[in-house]
Amino acid sequence: MEIKELESIAAQVRRDIIRMVHGAQSGHPGGSLGCADFMTALYFEIMNIHPEAFAQDGAGEDMFFLSNGHISPLLYSVMARRGYFPVSELSTFRKLHTRLQGHPTPVEGLPGVRVASGSLGQGVSVAIGAALAKKANQDPNLVFALTGDGELEEGQMWEAFMFAPNNKVDNLIVTIDYNGKQIDGPVDSVNSLGNLRAKLESFNWLVLDMNGNDMKSCVMTLKLAKKLARKGKSIAIIMKTEMGQGVDFMMGTHKWHGTPPNDEQAAAALAQLPVTLGDY
Repeated sequence: MEIKELESIAAQVRRDIIRMVHGAQSGHPGGSLGCADFMTALYFEIMNIHPEAFAQDGAGEDMFFLSNGHISPLLYSVMARRGYFPVSELSTFRKLHTRLQGHPTPVEGLPGVRVASGSLGQGVSVAIGAALAKKANQDPNLVFALTGDGELEEGQMWEAFMFAPNNKVDNLIVTIDYNGKQIDGPVDSVNSLGNLRAKLESFNWLVLDMNGNDMKSCVMTLKLAKKLARKGKSIAIIMKTEMGQGVDFMMGTHKWHGTPPNDEQAAAALAQLPVTLGDY
């Protein structure tokens, strides 16, 4: 796709996020908005996937695992817009008996979701397992994962970061959403990550940088990562984003990490986001 086409999809995805979280009066808009460009690029341009024939084993296609599962509104919007399930189902987000729970889960065979990710810190470990299975099955496709910078305070993350290079899991691309904010405030104030690049490189990861709020940067960096895959090293992308990207009053603060907008705030947010594909 052309960059402008992808940007158009991302704009609609951001509208979906606001409408879903507002409708449920529950959810996490900040990180969802911040990662919308990345996830749009991943699902509509980068990954080799077959939404119409989704299978849990992921054989013969790329696989994606969302580790920071609280940004589920983003995942659901992108999957619906990509054809995994009807866009109209987005209206059921966080409602009673919905398949679109607050954190993704393969309940009732929800297409596109292979593992529950309600508990932070586990997604990269799961992705490593899937990548090892692909290598064992001689499947040339790749495994992608997204995690957050605040999530890196979980110890299991660093066990996974040690394990992958030591076991030559070179069909794995992990992106870290580095927005510098978490639910309690700035990451540097809560529990600073220090020099993240140096830490990952010391564990023998190949590290790339990406502007996660620039579609061209997302597409070019992810394509580069694919070219560098299967050459002996696990790949990590440090992705700089702004929490709440696209809605001016949600940017520059951690306060919208998990706070739904009221009617007036939702209207103000939607006024900044154009309808490009049609609302659900």
